Amino acid sequence: MPLFQRLFLLPYNLLWLPALPAALLRLLRRARKQPAYLHHLRERFGSYRVRTPGPTIWVHAVSLGETRAAEPLVRALLERWPEHTVVLTHMTPTGRAASEELFGENNRVLRTYLPYDFAPFVEKFLRHFRPAFGIIMETELWPMLLDSCRRRGVPVLLANARLSERSKQRYARWPAMTRLILDSLTAIGTQSVADAERLTALGAHRVSVTGNIKFDVEPLPEILALGADFHTRRGSRPTIFAASTREGEEEAILDAFIRASSSANPETLLILTPRHPQRFDEVEALIRARGLTVSRRSAAPPDPVPIDTQVWLGDSMGEMFAYYAAADVALIGGSWLPFGGQNPIEACAVGTPVLLGPHTFNFQHIAIEAIEAGAARRCNDIEEGMRTAFELLKDAAARAAMSKAGRSFAAANRGATARTIALLDELGLTSK
Repeated sequence: MPLFQRLFLLPYNLLWLPALPAALLRLLRRARKQPAYLHHLRERFGSYRVRTPGPTIWVHAVSLGETRAAEPLVRALLERWPEHTVVLTHMTPTGRAASEELFGENNRVLRTYLPYDFAPFVEKFLRHFRPAFGIIMETELWPMLLDSCRRRGVPVLLANARLSERSKQRYARWPAMTRLILDSLTAIGTQSVADAERLTALGAHRVSVTGNIKFDVEPLPEILALGADFHTRRGSRPTIFAASTREGEEEAILDAFIRASSSANPETLLILTPRHPQRFDEVEALIRARGLTVSRRSAAPPDPVPIDTQVWLGDSMGEMFAYYAAADVALIGGSWLPFGGQNPIEACAVGTPVLLGPHTFNFQHIAIEAIEAGAARRCNDIEEGMRTAFELLKDAAARAAMSKAGRSFAAANRGATARTIALLDELGLTSK
């Protein structure tokens, strides 16, 4: 690597000295709503109590979505390298909690926080776990971490990589630093051809299109059984699921639901799950402020959802497949305001018709293909989305066609996990 590129790391590293107090304050602010941000605090500074008993594979999944996407890959790694332990690193409590739910009983999977990208912390992390190789999910790229891996001879694969046009433009503003980051990666497996082209344009090398691993996530039988239970609880009422909603979207969704249900079908049930668990209480307050009756999933009543419940608040983790299976149609959150959208793969996999808003730049490739396959429809705003949802509730044939298209779309796109393992084989990591 050219010396002038590495010189960028010195000021970058020095900037962490004044930034660390700010990082701690940020944790404290977040802990007001989610106290788990202050748990395992020493890990964020490169100090760890857990140790791996033998050779280690490191997988980084920053938060909830990346952790769920990593599940089939982690299971494939454990099968391929039976003598290795997988260390899953995260940056958020929701990612760590999802890891616990997915792999909590497997003593070959450990979970920790990845340290801040300050040289002493990163070096402590690498010395402690001594990974044979690392896999970073999607696009969580830290310059000091990757440079330290390169200098220590730790191969790193960027897996399930995605890069929107907006993110590409941000990286392009810092060409030297971007090139340093990309040169430190051993290889990249992208979700789509467009992602590969954008990364290549920034200077990435050894880029392969491996597909989206999220298509390989299989709902567990007990989760599908839970979905059937949810369906029983709701009774015969038509049901709309507003999935993974973001701040500012719930108000518009609730207002649109009130207007549409009053004129179309007052018996309609709305299931609503905020993307971030620290907002559950806040969203319940928004529901009650509008005079709507609400029940929470955490109450777990043995009886069906009370008939007077208008909104069922999904305040649980790891049950998205169940909520989708219980609903007649899904409105995908994050797409109604410019957040970039959440992925519709889980909905398609269980055959729930999908409605997307105008903002899907984080999952543009999937959104376009799902629409082309007939599994999803695009709506200009939440008013149109809610009207379309109520129209679909009255059109069983249209829902059935979208359901079938969704299942076919999900099935046709599976196989990214196997292609990612094959890419690791090509890198010669099977002998490590």
